[in-house]
Amino acid sequence: MNTSTNYLEQYDAAPDADKFPLVRRWIDTEPLPFFKELRAKRPILVTPTCTLVTRFDDVREILKMYKVFTVKPYVPKMANYLMMHDDDALHTREKSLMQFMLNRDDLPRVRAMVGDISRAILAKANGQIEIVNEFCRMVPATLVQDYFGLTGAKKEDLIEWSYWNQYDTFHNHPFDLLPAELSQQIIDRHNETSKKLGSYITMLIAKRLFAVKAEKLTFSTIIRLRDDIVTRMLRTSFAKELDFDIQRLGTNAGGLLIGAIETTSQAVAQVLNYLFQHPEWLTAAKTAAQKEDTAEFDGIVWEALRFVPITPYLFRIAASDYAAAKGTGHETVLRAGTYVLPVTLSAMFDERAFDSPDSFIPQRNWYNYFHFGFGNHECLGRYVGMVMIPEMVRQVLLRKDVEQKGSMDYKSGPFPESYLLSWTVQ
Repeated sequence: MNTSTNYLEQYDAAPDADKFPLVRRWIDTEPLPFFKELRAKRPILVTPTCTLVTRFDDVREILKMYKVFTVKPYVPKMANYLMMHDDDALHTREKSLMQFMLNRDDLPRVRAMVGDISRAILAKANGQIEIVNEFCRMVPATLVQDYFGLTGAKKEDLIEWSYWNQYDTFHNHPFDLLPAELSQQIIDRHNETSKKLGSYITMLIAKRLFAVKAEKLTFSTIIRLRDDIVTRMLRTSFAKELDFDIQRLGTNAGGLLIGAIETTSQAVAQVLNYLFQHPEWLTAAKTAAQKEDTAEFDGIVWEALRFVPITPYLFRIAASDYAAAKGTGHETVLRAGTYVLPVTLSAMFDERAFDSPDSFIPQRNWYNYFHFGFGNHECLGRYVGMVMIPEMVRQVLLRKDVEQKGSMDYKSGPFPESYLLSWTVQ
């Protein structure tokens, strides 16, 4: 940790070319004390590469102004998926349709499915597991098949397709400071896996559409498909005016996969790692995990994720000049074309929104968290994630004498890649 904690003094003294590399290093290695100083002394930090916005109210202001602070960086990364659209007809229409398909009444069943999948994997592991690849990625990949309906592909392929899409879309931008060669490699892998995903989705929709038509023709239960999201979409008749044809349906089916696996894996692995590093809360979580009512346990998980979220910030591009934090002592004009980083990790430690923000306090106000984003681009599948993430953590902590064996390894990338756990087999 920076011993002086006077980050801004070092930042101001650095040559322009070194300013953002310093900021990047602090974000990666000591974010909480760095952001605390920014909130107190310079809540909006304009660097040569991008602008950081660190206070709770200012972060929300940026994220609510969809046409001013746009998701233009998503555009070359997404194949016309709804999340690359800013507050337009396609975004509103397709997000509404997909939220309709992801019926919140399903959540008890989804949590039960996650519990069953988790228990089966952990039982097979027989007391020791590399948790990231064999569990954190494998459980959501299985749910993608069983609930979302993306069947007929290997789970390992589903994981790979999600991985490279997430890597390129969210961790391969100028403010990530990746070497040019590595950045291009990530783009190439994303393009390669996107072609494979596209071919798979085309085949899946064709086969499933044939099955749905056969199901309808029987007028009976002789042929009855399993209920899943892809099947629901294909069973539903959409008026031509809704512009939700088979191609748009396929694009949204692929989006279910991309958003589900790597994000869930990272959240679960990091929460487990945090709890194993904090014995008091590990003990509390293990006790709460035994209870039939999961509310107490879930609160511990979400509070742990406040300390170790899957990303410290979101990112936008300013479409026009805008005076942020207007009327305050830190009012700042954000110029058109600027990368703007609403630092959600910092916002979740702002004393203006969180009492005793440096303390671990479960059961905080859920609405002040940014775990699934905020505003128009809040995660489409957040309600599924709200049961999947804590249930996966819970199933691990139900193992007797479960403990970590060594540290979690990111292998110099943005995601957890290896983390060994063991427990006593009863």
